[in-house]
Amino acid sequence: MGRKRKGNKINGWLVIDKDLGMSSAKVVGAVKRIYQAQKVGHGGTLDPLASGILPIGLGEATKTMPYIVDASKEYAFTVKWGSATDSDDTEGAVTHSGGRQPTENEVADVLARFIGIVQQIPPAYSAIKVDGQRAYKLAREGETVELAPRSVEIHALSIISHDVGTQSTAFEVTCGKGTYVRSLGRDIALALGTYGHITALRRLRVGPFTLDGAISLAKLDELGHSARAVEALLPLTTALDDIPAVAVTEAEAQDIKYGRSLILQTAKRGTCVLMVDALPLAIAYAEEVEDGNISVRPLRVFNM
Repeated sequence: MGRKRKGNKINGWLVIDKDLGMSSAKVVGAVKRIYQAQKVGHGGTLDPLASGILPIGLGEATKTMPYIVDASKEYAFTVKWGSATDSDDTEGAVTHSGGRQPTENEVADVLARFIGIVQQIPPAYSAIKVDGQRAYKLAREGETVELAPRSVEIHALSIISHDVGTQSTAFEVTCGKGTYVRSLGRDIALALGTYGHITALRRLRVGPFTLDGAISLAKLDELGHSARAVEALLPLTTALDDIPAVAVTEAEAQDIKYGRSLILQTAKRGTCVLMVDALPLAIAYAEEVEDGNISVRPLRVFNM
């Protein structure tokens, strides 16, 4: 018999507006303490340098985490022209300086190169593993880190402002999974024949989660264990808003809980969320089988 997990069984999503200087792991730890929750995880690391949206899954919501990690994201960021750092942001040591200052028109003219599927080399100070160790750990130890380029997708990229006085440009970007905004800023500068590094980075959206529904960690700490802290949670299904829902009966639910497939003509081919009344039962996959029937098999079952 498995050991009983300590803490409260709380299910749902929390959207934290993370402050600068705090790691994603520390936010998870603070949320777990405030809710005294059994299980807590985050939907995509946000660097200490960055602020903004950090989705936190509690309890059964952690089973929907892959759909948030894979979701598109929006960022606001600022690039300072003329100098580069070994971390591609303000935390690293300067590696190049004296680069030219591009005009706003010059910056605008190169942005089209970075929209669509692009090749990107991640920053040396990243969480990617190299020979079993995190790249940032090797970089901090003074080792030369060479990371292979990878394909990422940039959906939209635009200039928000251009400041000649501070020699910087502010941007907004919508991008897919695995995009490093620090690398994007560095590469825009190189395309302009200069150097650049990120001086500000704020995540505005992760999938369905936006700043409109976010709460600061300080505010959450004020609420403590009150009912208002529980009210700040969003339903588990918020992470699955783009996935069709299919209703099942109580009897059918029992089969799903035991891992059995169902024949459901109401389902369409592909991933779906099975619901019993208002409660999510499972993430499932529907496919056509013999005689044109639709077979639905559970992928992740929720223990609600």
